[in-house]
Amino acid sequence: MKHYALFYFAVLLTLLSSSCRHSAAETTVDTAPTSLSAPLDSLFGHMFAENDPGAIVLVAKGDSIIYSHGFGQARLDTHQAITDSTLFNICSISKQFSAIAVLKMQEQGLLNLDDTVANFFPEFKSPIFKEITLRHLLSHTSGIPDSRPRTEAEWKDYRKKHKSIYATVRDYKLYALCAESLSYLNQLDSLAFTPGTAYEYQNPTYQLILPLIEQITGERYTAWMRDNIFAPAGMVQTKFFEPNEALKNFAHGYKAAEGENIYKYFRSEDGRWEECDYGEANFFPTKADGGLYTSALEFLKWERALFDGKIVGDSSLRMAFTPVIHTDIPFTSYGLGFFIEQRPDRLKKIYHTGDNGGFYTFEGYYPDKEIFYLIFANRPDWDRDQTVEKVDSILTADGWI
Repeated sequence: MKHYALFYFAVLLTLLSSSCRHSAAETTVDTAPTSLSAPLDSLFGHMFAENDPGAIVLVAKGDSIIYSHGFGQARLDTHQAITDSTLFNICSISKQFSAIAVLKMQEQGLLNLDDTVANFFPEFKSPIFKEITLRHLLSHTSGIPDSRPRTEAEWKDYRKKHKSIYATVRDYKLYALCAESLSYLNQLDSLAFTPGTAYEYQNPTYQLILPLIEQITGERYTAWMRDNIFAPAGMVQTKFFEPNEALKNFAHGYKAAEGENIYKYFRSEDGRWEECDYGEANFFPTKADGGLYTSALEFLKWERALFDGKIVGDSSLRMAFTPVIHTDIPFTSYGLGFFIEQRPDRLKKIYHTGDNGGFYTFEGYYPDKEIFYLIFANRPDWDRDQTVEKVDSILTADGWI
């Protein structure tokens, strides 16, 4: 009997060990515990429950990952756990890839940042486009308003001036791709302000990067970006969203479910969460301004390649990180595709945020300390600014920054 008891005890230990390994499948990279582990585990563990949508949190110093942990589920339909290999829509963080692409093309002699939009888009008839440069587009200083229709009244006016494959404003907001999203610019004849004189964060100005690259290179945007931006960084899983292409190992975005489910969106078994990405979120499918899916590990490859000079040269990188205009965020300017925070009591931080549908993201880099961290979440119901402040405080208290 003792032998049988020992046998069953061994089996039980094996099962328990297997269960523990499964529940700890929050990361695909083994990291040794550091002084950051406990406070970060506590902070994000309280924010994101195991059976809810959550986030991946990764911290790196130089070439070393010092913290990597997934919290919650990437998909509530399959109960897939979040790991550092899960693909998230990173929303407006995508803009830095577009900005670096333009800088790379300048290095190749294909364009100049001071070229005007009118040089590349003769279909825009208004003379205002002769005042707007590519530099203005990348720094959110163009003055171009986001006049895409959002209400029934705006839709009726839009349809008087533009053809559309969509019958309703709701379908337009949910499914419009780049060409239709930008079509209002054909009739635009006034700006919000003189280019270069003010800052207003806009998405359509970055959407223009897609047709710009395709026109100049003669290649599809996705192919050119893959070969010239992602491949040099070793980013083999990173993809732009395509409505008809299923991504492997990707997260869905979610929001808290409210009211009657009139559109029959996916809801979690407990009725608390509703899917919120393509087909549920407005202006989701465009690429150059916010359509990139990548993972924490893939984005870290990007960060390393960018600062190692594998994508663009030092002069282009300095240009991207040089403040062009002050923003409405305290102590923060915008460069070309990047926010630059310069507080008097802190080190310089280069960062970007993103949010669309159920995705809510942040990535930041302290160049003086070579400290990088990211938070990619598939739910938007958490205070990003407050959380980033807490992470910065943890990094400061432990002497990392």
